[in-house]
Amino acid sequence: MACGSCGTTENGVPRGCKSNGNCGTGTCGSGSKLAVFDWLANMTLPSGEERFNIFEVRFKNGRKHFYKNPDNLPITMGDIVAVEGNPGHDIGTVSLAGELVKVQMKKRKITEDHEDVKKIYRKASQRDIDIWQQARAKEEETQRRGREILGRLGLQMKLSDVEYQGDGNKATFYYTAESRVDFRQLIRDLASAFSIRVEMKQVGARQEAARLGGVGSCGRELCCSTWLTDFRKVTTSAARYQQLSLNPLKLAGQCGKLKCCLNFELDTYLDALKTFPKQDVVLKTEKGEAVFVKMDIFKKQLWYTYKEERFKWFQLTLDQVLEIIALNKKNEKSMSLEEYESDIEIPVKVDFEDAVGQDSLTRFDAPKKSKRRKNNRNKNKKKPVIAATTKTAPANNTKKRPQRKPQVKAAAKSLDKTATNKPLEKSNKQKHKPRPRPKAKASNNNNSSKPSADNAEVKKPNKPRNSNNKNRKNSSSKDANNSEK
Repeated sequence: MACGSCGTTENGVPRGCKSNGNCGTGTCGSGSKLAVFDWLANMTLPSGEERFNIFEVRFKNGRKHFYKNPDNLPITMGDIVAVEGNPGHDIGTVSLAGELVKVQMKKRKITEDHEDVKKIYRKASQRDIDIWQQARAKEEETQRRGREILGRLGLQMKLSDVEYQGDGNKATFYYTAESRVDFRQLIRDLASAFSIRVEMKQVGARQEAARLGGVGSCGRELCCSTWLTDFRKVTTSAARYQQLSLNPLKLAGQCGKLKCCLNFELDTYLDALKTFPKQDVVLKTEKGEAVFVKMDIFKKQLWYTYKEERFKWFQLTLDQVLEIIALNKKNEKSMSLEEYESDIEIPVKVDFEDAVGQDSLTRFDAPKKSKRRKNNRNKNKKKPVIAATTKTAPANNTKKRPQRKPQVKAAAKSLDKTATNKPLEKSNKQKHKPRPRPKAKASNNNNSSKPSADNAEVKKPNKPRNSNNKNRKNSSSKDANNSEK
């Protein structure tokens, strides 16, 4: 976040005010937490009334205090002033002036003569600002070395932040701890290491997250680090009223506690739940007793199921449930839940046409059809059979292959008599060209009806491998018979 005059460079340093997000104008970062617009600045006070002489001064990480102006210095919002410290002086920026300071003091229950209201010494000079910036530059190194000393002592505490006073003579160490810690030796070691006055201040987990800052699960900056100042107690009952699942990973924030935003809408849910019946109320119907399952508060819908048949849920409206409860109070049973559910009218969704004529924004979301699928489909197609030598497959699509018996006698018959062998020979001659053989003699023409060895050697397709041996034995026996004749 940055104000209008703070354009950042590539390194994240503002170009305008050069205050790194801690300027007095606009709402830059966490430095101007709860920045207030003085809408009473242009209004004149009634005659005889003096201007309110207490100002609100902001320090590091949004820490604010009230200070008097006993010398009536001409101070306005955004001025850097030197104020009373403990001990010495501190440097801060005036965040609010005028009559609005009364409202803030009344909110915090601080009176004008309160002991916490200290004095404003002067407007900060250039020397005061230089010392203040040098002290702020040492904070990161001091925090790193302080954690090393803390680890050497072995104390069960976590050092979260360090803040130097404006004059550089004092440093406040903010820490978190689950139990009480004796850090007397730690204070001695820190004071001797940095030669400054040391003050230890314990903060809670929520205050630590507010000081460090960050981005929440909603995608925005943390509420505690931007505008939230008072931390109310958050319990799991707030999640139950809002019908949220009690998942600690989703309900906990970066501080490890329940999220503060669970309380933001709690009052609205409590007002809506006043008209709903209690969840332990049992509905008595003609079919049986029904118990509560879940509800949608703002749609005023409830889901019930029978005790004996819990596999199905029935959607009812709030008016229907109240009607059933009223009948049960009169010792009467209502109709079955199926009849109540059938009476609910489902609203029809109206699909509006695109008057402008533009295409749908999701037209590029459909995946493109790949060519590989088409090729796979073509490969999976069965090749046409040249000639069927076996019986046709049955009508039902069974994956079992038909059993084929070796046809030994078919080789002994002539190829001219069988009509199924002619297309086989032609196809075999076209695909597999036989070797050139010598022409047969004229005396062998009479024996053309009898099969020869050449005819027996013709390979027939779709024959099992086991039948080859039998065919060879039969062909050899037939050749012997021909020779004897």
